Amino acid sequence: MRITICGIPELGEHCQAGVTHVLSILDPGWPDPAAFNDFGPHHRVALRFNDIIAPTPGEILPSREDVAQLLDYGREVMASGADTHLLIHCHAGVSRSTASAALLLAQAEPARPAPEIFAEIAQLRPRAWPNLLILEHGEAALGRPGEIVAAVAEQYRRVLSVNPDFARYIRDNGRAREVELAEQSGI
Repeated sequence: MRITICGIPELGEHCQAGVTHVLSILDPGWPDPAAFNDFGPHHRVALRFNDIIAPTPGEILPSREDVAQLLDYGREVMASGADTHLLIHCHAGVSRSTASAALLLAQAEPARPAPEIFAEIAQLRPRAWPNLLILEHGEAALGRPGEIVAAVAEQYRRVLSVNPDFARYIRDNGRAREVELAEQSGI
C-alpha cells in the first residue's frame, strides 16, 4: 500500500497519481475540497474535528469514536490489495493527517516498533507534528499503551531542532503538552 500525506492546497498535485482511497480530515463545517472533482474514481471517508488536543470553546476534539472510524477505514483500505494508494489529508498536512498515517501504519504492522513508524512519517512529511490526542486514542485502541506517544517525541524534537520558534506557536495554540513531551525526552 502506498501512502501520500498532504494539505488541502496540495490536493491538485495528486489528481493523476492513481489515488484509490482518500481519508479527509477537515474542520467541522469546512466544505469538501473541490479538487476531488478532478480525481479518478476513489473511495473517500471524511472525518470532521478540529486540530486540538484539549477542550477549546467552540471547537470539537478528536474522539475515540473518530479514531475507531479511522482504524475501521484503515482495515478496509488494507483489504483492498497491494495496488492501493491512500491519500491522507487535513488542512495543512502536518498534524491530524500525520497522526492518522502513523496509526494506520501501526495497525498494518502491529510488531513494527513505533520509532520506525515515525521515521517513515518523517520521510513522507518532514515537518510532521502529529496530533497527540489522536495518537493517545489510537495507541489505546491498538493495544500499544505508551509506546506510540513515547515515540512521537523524537519527531517533535526533529521539527523543533530545525525550527525552535515553532514551540511558541504550538504552546500558543493550546498544545503545550506536545512541546513538553519533546522537552522531557531531551530537548
